[in-house]
Amino acid sequence: MAVDYEWFKKEVYSMTKIDLNAYKEKQMKRRIDTLIGKYEVQGYDKFIELMKKDKSVLEAFITYLTINVSEFYRNVDQWNLMEKEMLPELMNKFGKNLKIWSAACSTGDEPYTIVMVMSKHVPINTITVNATDLDAVVLAKAKIGVYDKKEIAGVPADFKTKYFTQEDDKFRISDEIKKRVNFKQADLLKDPYPTNCHLIVCRNVLIYFTEEAKDEVFRKFYNSLAPGGILFIGSTEQIVNYKDIGFIRKNSFYYEKPMNA
Repeated sequence: MAVDYEWFKKEVYSMTKIDLNAYKEKQMKRRIDTLIGKYEVQGYDKFIELMKKDKSVLEAFITYLTINVSEFYRNVDQWNLMEKEMLPELMNKFGKNLKIWSAACSTGDEPYTIVMVMSKHVPINTITVNATDLDAVVLAKAKIGVYDKKEIAGVPADFKTKYFTQEDDKFRISDEIKKRVNFKQADLLKDPYPTNCHLIVCRNVLIYFTEEAKDEVFRKFYNSLAPGGILFIGSTEQIVNYKDIGFIRKNSFYYEKPMNA
């Protein structure tokens, strides 16, 4: 049997339902080869065997694959824009009970940031954020809500005092914030999207996807938004064909679905 990367992709899909064809091959193959080297196995077939035998290796592979790099208030200027312009605009259109989706939420930093930013506009007990990620391991960490100093470095001082408790060298987010976020496992490439969202936040994830996969996801986001809704993407991304999809570009990182769409 010839064992190559094409064979490996099929095996990974059969085990995890993750489609590696949607990721940029050169980057992803290099990452996978590095990981295989760490486990000191020879070749894709042996690594597949190892993942089938050892669930912890499979979980580590999925976590490594989904490239979880996150922190609270990442690119703080963009969150300030959210607080001062985007949220007031959305509340003016839709009222204060916004339907918000944090897609590819990683370890929870982003949806928890959304709750804190929203709390400047509405009582915290009225906020709900739905958050999804492909990786069950990072979702488990998100639900626990414990972070290191670097991860919460961008949190405003008053929020650090109000919503975090220090435990040795770690910081635990308050239940008051955690209760506002509903976490669920979902794959952006194959699972159904929520409908009539007022705000979708998906940042610094799609840069690893092929152009075809990115286009598909951005179109699905567009369809997932209510007319007048806003998509917030990361500083490393751009929607090159946003006009073709139907978006209005509000600034480099915010795209709106027209009210008449």
